[in-house]
Amino acid sequence: MQTLQKILPKYTVVLGIVFLVTVIYLVTRGNTVVVEVSTVKKMELAEAIYATGYVDADAMADLRSEISATVGFIGAYEGEWLEKGSAVLAFDDRRLQLAVEEAEAAYAEQKAKADDLQVKLKRNRNLFKAGAVSVQELDDAEREYTQAKRKLQQRDVQLKSRKDDLKKQQVNAPLAGVLALLDAKVGDYIVENTLVARIIDTNSYVINVEVDELDVPRLKKGQIATVALDALPEERFSAVVSRIVPETDRITKTSKVYLELDEHIEGLQVGMTATANIVYNVREGALLVPKSSVLEQMQQNYVWKVEKGKLQKQAIKSGAEDSRFVEILDGLIQGDSVVVKPEEKFRQGMDAKVVGNVND
Repeated sequence: MQTLQKILPKYTVVLGIVFLVTVIYLVTRGNTVVVEVSTVKKMELAEAIYATGYVDADAMADLRSEISATVGFIGAYEGEWLEKGSAVLAFDDRRLQLAVEEAEAAYAEQKAKADDLQVKLKRNRNLFKAGAVSVQELDDAEREYTQAKRKLQQRDVQLKSRKDDLKKQQVNAPLAGVLALLDAKVGDYIVENTLVARIIDTNSYVINVEVDELDVPRLKKGQIATVALDALPEERFSAVVSRIVPETDRITKTSKVYLELDEHIEGLQVGMTATANIVYNVREGALLVPKSSVLEQMQQNYVWKVEKGKLQKQAIKSGAEDSRFVEILDGLIQGDSVVVKPEEKFRQGMDAKVVGNVND
């Protein structure tokens, strides 16, 4: 019994030490965070304006029927390439040709009447001088000829109109391009001024973006831009500012800006959604950190530094930024290590285990 009493205090002490070591281990392990860092360094920073828009074409034409007639011929189908002047469609010209023939006959008939009345008028004038006809008869002859001549002019206008209609029976491509729309088929009766086709020159694609009015003063022709397309999410394309429309929409508070692509892009289509970053200033040797490293608390920006294996909360003053980086004006120096993706659980002085550097 005495032996047991002697052993128990020693056993209790050992258990206490094991418990204390375990607690210290767990607490220490809980205070260690695994982080990925970025080394603060000087790089080129391109300040850019972000804008959204769509693919447009400088050379595009809507074709409308200039007459009311029935479609008799289709010269091309949607998706096909057309040369300038080639036939898109043609109307059935039988009715048009008949109308011309009828107008020609009506004109010829009226001209014959007018010629006869002109001869009659000359004869009555001579007879009037000889006293063979009265003033009334001469006046009647002049009135009849004047009316016939006026009607002949009307017939002439009608004939020219019918001939013009005949010339308009074929709808031709005003430019070379792809037939993007064909809204007619053989047998359709098309009313005058109806949209029947659209042609797009696929070599004239541009990016049409809307820029906020506050950013417009920073824009100039020739500035470079990077374009992204929803349809081609993995690719980026180079472009330049080609035109700035000098008008701001009163509702959206934006202005149109056109970007000319540096290369022809296969598969591009008018209307595709596009975004652009237009570079308006390049800062050389800017001290940069990843955007994801910068946090804000009570209107003060800060980052988490890793210094001698410990987390240090560091207030910073930031400057310009782009889509990936923020310029540091004060608070950090070149070579500092900052956490790339800080967490809410971070506390001052926490142990930090660095598992990677995004700069490597």
